[in-house]
Amino acid sequence: MGAYEVAKSVYVDAPPAQVRAHLVDFRQWRDWSPWEDLDPDLKRDYSGPTSGVGASYAWSGNKKAGVGSMEITHAEDQRVDLMLHFEKPFPAENEVSFELLPVDGGTQVTWSMRGVTKGLFAVITKVVPMDKFVGKDFEKGLASLKSVAEAG
Repeated sequence: MGAYEVAKSVYVDAPPAQVRAHLVDFRQWRDWSPWEDLDPDLKRDYSGPTSGVGASYAWSGNKKAGVGSMEITHAEDQRVDLMLHFEKPFPAENEVSFELLPVDGGTQVTWSMRGVTKGLFAVITKVVPMDKFVGKDFEKGLASLKSVAEAG
């Protein structure tokens, strides 16, 4: 088993509250998440409040999209935390956070994910770091988040 953390950042020319609005409502993730276009027939289920702590999102899709769920566990002006549960392609639980720091009239957004790899995946990640698996996805998602947040 191996603990890991992946983190990527981007500067967004919009205030933290404007960026945060795209994070605390899972329905808005369709506009920027790098995984939303992996399966055109993705099944989505939203539960709990529309946004903020307790909001939940579950999905089920093809092999690329997998099966899993997320729940917002903490939301404040400069930070949003989630628990991410994967069932497929492999079982995993990850802590995800978005840090929103006001900088020069905009926001420095840092997206991070922490977890522990298990089983065969733990062996694979000793050779290929988790950043290789999700780093580019985080960068793509942050670029899309930047675009939608700056557009208002």
